[in-house]
Amino acid sequence: MRLLGMCTACLLAEVISKLREIKYVEALREALKEEMVRDERVFLMGESIAGKQEGIYKVTKGLDKIFSQDRVMETPLSEAAIAGCAVGAAIFGRRPVAEIMFSNLIPLCADEIHNQAAKFHYVSGGHVKVPVVIRTSTWMRMSTGPHHCGIIDSWLMNTAGLKVVAPSTPKDAKGLLKASIRDDDPVVFIEHAHLYNISGPVTESDYITEIGKADIKRSGKDVSLITYGVLVSEALKAAEELSREGIDIEVLDLMTLNPLDKGAIISSIKKTNRAVIAYEGPKTAGPGAEISALIAEEAIDYLDGPIIRVASFDAPQPANKKLLKSMTIGKDEIISGIKKVLHKL
Repeated sequence: MRLLGMCTACLLAEVISKLREIKYVEALREALKEEMVRDERVFLMGESIAGKQEGIYKVTKGLDKIFSQDRVMETPLSEAAIAGCAVGAAIFGRRPVAEIMFSNLIPLCADEIHNQAAKFHYVSGGHVKVPVVIRTSTWMRMSTGPHHCGIIDSWLMNTAGLKVVAPSTPKDAKGLLKASIRDDDPVVFIEHAHLYNISGPVTESDYITEIGKADIKRSGKDVSLITYGVLVSEALKAAEELSREGIDIEVLDLMTLNPLDKGAIISSIKKTNRAVIAYEGPKTAGPGAEISALIAEEAIDYLDGPIIRVASFDAPQPANKKLLKSMTIGKDEIISGIKKVLHKL
């Protein structure tokens, strides 16, 4: 027993020693590098992902120096061409990771993603797999105007056959990107631009984070605060502030938008009896609408109050910084929603 205890202690020490504080962008880059080394079928493609620019967000920085040009491929300025080539390559046995710079440009790939990638397994009677990952950056906190900024998460969620992943921490970003690359289904991997430079502990060891599983980032008993992506950190700030008022918030990080972890959502509601759903982008028909419907259908008997959605206006993304600030969801808006469900407003 003593030997077993020593071995366990040594293993724990080894795991701790391999933890490092790295940035979200570095975690993504590490995941890409490791998967490209592990599987020669994996390759990258996108606009300005190599050469002097090394990717607009620097996720692919230096990878073209490690791998050949046919594995870190510069593409023309055509989102439809990028997505179409990636989907075609996946159908014929490769495992492409394509970068679409801004999620607002994904509608330019609607046929390739919605009609082809997401449906090919179905229309082929299960004979053809489409292991493609579409990496894209989303944001509502930068004043670059309505054509580059915005949130289309609910549109992606509504595409049957498409998995949608949105990690909030460097650790989750690495694990979920590796899982996405290994998945045989098409995945849209959403990276919030505001998260690229945040840091967090990430192990050096090879690991994956299961797609379709939510994570309780903070356990609580009074309200279930359901969110994902950039708003997880804002949710945790709100929970910490409210704890000083004796309000105990549970923060559930969805991590995957499709498929939703319905079990985790329902279990949290049964525990707290109240629900607040926070997400960026338009409130109407957003992710919160689907989650609200799920709770109403499967857990309404456990609710002690209304389901509250905390989201933005139904309007295009403004370029004006003051208007942009008025549309941004953060800690204060989340606290307001929580107090509403607790009847404290």
